[in-house]
Amino acid sequence: MSNIHNEETLGKAYDSKLMKRLLAYAKPYWFLILISIILVMFVTCTQLARPYLVKIAIDENISAHLNTMYVFSKNEAPVSGIEFNEKIYIRENKLSDNQKEIYKNYEQSILIKKEKNYYLVNDINDAAKKDLIKSNITIEKTNNNYMIKSNGQVFNAILLTDDDYMKFKEQDINNLSKLGIFFLIIIILGFILNYLQVYILNYTSKKIIFNIRQEVFAHLQKMSLSYFDKNPVGRLVTRTANDTERLNEMYTDVLVNLFRDLFKLAGIVIIMIQLNFKLALLSFTVIPFILIASEIFRKHIRKIYRLVRVKLAKINSTLNENITGMQTVHIFKKEDKKFREFESINKDYFDTTKKQVRIFALFRPAIEVIRSTGLALIIWYGGGRVLLGAIEFGVLYAFISYLQEFFRPIMELTQKYNILQAAMASSERIFLILDTEPKIKTQETPLSLSKIKGKIEFKNVWFAYEDENWVLRDVSFTINPGESVAFVGATGAGKSSIINLINRFYDIQKGEILIDGKNIKEIDKYELRNHIGIVLQDVFLFTGNIIDNIRLNNKDISDEKVKEVSKYVNADSFISRLPKKYYEPVMERGSTLSSGQKQLLAFARALVFDPDILVLDEATSNIDTETEVLIQDTLLKLIKDRTTIAIAHRLSTIQHSDKIIVLHKGKIREIGNHQELLDKGGIYYDLYRLQYKEDFSLSKSH
Repeated sequence: MSNIHNEETLGKAYDSKLMKRLLAYAKPYWFLILISIILVMFVTCTQLARPYLVKIAIDENISAHLNTMYVFSKNEAPVSGIEFNEKIYIRENKLSDNQKEIYKNYEQSILIKKEKNYYLVNDINDAAKKDLIKSNITIEKTNNNYMIKSNGQVFNAILLTDDDYMKFKEQDINNLSKLGIFFLIIIILGFILNYLQVYILNYTSKKIIFNIRQEVFAHLQKMSLSYFDKNPVGRLVTRTANDTERLNEMYTDVLVNLFRDLFKLAGIVIIMIQLNFKLALLSFTVIPFILIASEIFRKHIRKIYRLVRVKLAKINSTLNENITGMQTVHIFKKEDKKFREFESINKDYFDTTKKQVRIFALFRPAIEVIRSTGLALIIWYGGGRVLLGAIEFGVLYAFISYLQEFFRPIMELTQKYNILQAAMASSERIFLILDTEPKIKTQETPLSLSKIKGKIEFKNVWFAYEDENWVLRDVSFTINPGESVAFVGATGAGKSSIINLINRFYDIQKGEILIDGKNIKEIDKYELRNHIGIVLQDVFLFTGNIIDNIRLNNKDISDEKVKEVSKYVNADSFISRLPKKYYEPVMERGSTLSSGQKQLLAFARALVFDPDILVLDEATSNIDTETEVLIQDTLLKLIKDRTTIAIAHRLSTIQHSDKIIVLHKGKIREIGNHQELLDKGGIYYDLYRLQYKEDFSLSKSH
């Protein structure tokens, strides 16, 4: 079963084994992650401190004039207070509960504002204080005294001048200045710590993802060609690029920031309970509704996420196929057909994402309604308690602020579940690649190939790409060191398969392939390929420049060596005419170069590594007649003292081969040199006669 099918049948919302594997990639960076978690704790503390500081500013300074003050003589005051008219006024919030009990019979006063004036009301009590705050009051002046009337009660009052009032507010103003400076310090400190935390976390995450991408890419390089036959390139690109980026989101938004949300939730709960237990309990009544909504959302979004990933991979695969084959699309005027195919795939993805959007469109407003309901409850109940004087206004403000902050981590925790879900789906696909064992393996103690003579033997080789659909059937032949051998035959006869097998791109099902008497399965596959140079019909050039495409970024190969080889294969003639010569930029797949020029570069690329075995797979098929004449003598030089294997439809390029092997339907039908095979009058004779009708007729007539 192919990986494509497996990917569409994957399906676990959370897998502890997958998470364990993902966390293993983070293990080398545990110290940086620990620092990030510690920084998150401090950042959370700075965030939670802000509403509390505002609460202090409101209750202990801005609205402090509403607080009852105990009146002491100068010698009796237990703590420092406000000195006025030879007495010390101490606010009740400055006294402990024990001190309040001791001084409960002492005179108490309060400041009252009427219009633009402030009055100091003496001999007040808690019940009278509430009446003064809630009801309308009238003020009468008798001689130099003021009388305040409220609900039938009369209180003596003193009109405060601006200077007198400032005595009562001076300490509050100083405290507000200090609080403001402290608040600014908290903000700056929070910014610095948050910057460090985000930088360290993202650096760590990028390093982890870098390592995962490297591992995936390195693993793909180990896979046999049969793996790429079954897995579209676009899908593999999606796995290496898009899915690893999903993991990046998990490491940054989930791994460490999950602690931030938990710290924040725990801190808010502790502070709210400490501020007012009843208000805290009322605030928490909406939590079950949030959990229910989140669970419903989780169940629905899980399936959608997996579908979105599959549909996106199909888009990438289709794009890669169509853009790569755009020339063919244009030649056969299939633009409309391919557009309709892509439109159908794109619409599937669009419809799937619409389902995802609909779920989000329901979930987020639902959470917002629940959040607003919680706030409404707090304002209704808490506001009433403030009017009754049971709690301070600053406490209500802090509760509203903390409740808003309380819902944010809960919503983010839900979003983190979504990211975790996407990461699980992506990790399944990534590990599906990593867990796919390469079919072409090197044994633990491979045989060495320090220098080879170049003897190649096929012994009763059977090979099929799939099942028993045999491409080669009981093939046996020997190529001696230094020999030049050509394979010919109709399309599908098995010529290119022989090349693939010699390089061990695929493994045979039956028989043996030997090089210098050693079974290639017992040789390190990379060492084996180091001794073989290949020139393919379809030359692949990498984005870069000419010289790097020849030496494939092997810095051990000097510029002089590259130029020497290029002259040897007559590639220097066109390279020297380029504006930047050997450093001329090469576009993707060498699109700015002709087929013949790319073939010449392929010759140079193969020879610059000085291989012991040279393979030419239709190597001159894309070279014009003039260029072919130029390299004929070059080929003669190249094959000297080097085992050479050539596959060609143009028989003129192989007439000088030491041996020609004719394949037909996966079997060897004829072996001999050019003249011997013509004399036999068999398959080769027919191929030659069909390819050179005119020349053959003339030679017969003579």
